Amino acid sequence: MIVPWQGISAETLENLIREFVLREGTDYGDMEISLQDKVDQVKAQLASGEAVIVYSELHETVDIQLRQKF
Repeated sequence: MIVPWQGISAETLENLIREFVLREGTDYGDMEISLQDKVDQVKAQLASGEAVIVYSELHETVDIQLRQKF
């Protein structure tokens, strides 16, 4: 189920995105990107609709996924 990011408190959304970014451990190549920049990028993807927050009732987990993959 897609959870509207606008309905999540700012603090909870920030923590959710930080946890997602840290868990992903994405390699950004030669250029180091700060944690806050990565968080801001994910926020922008949520705002544009490119990414969505997904809750799994079966696994009782929350994740962030690209809309096209969901």
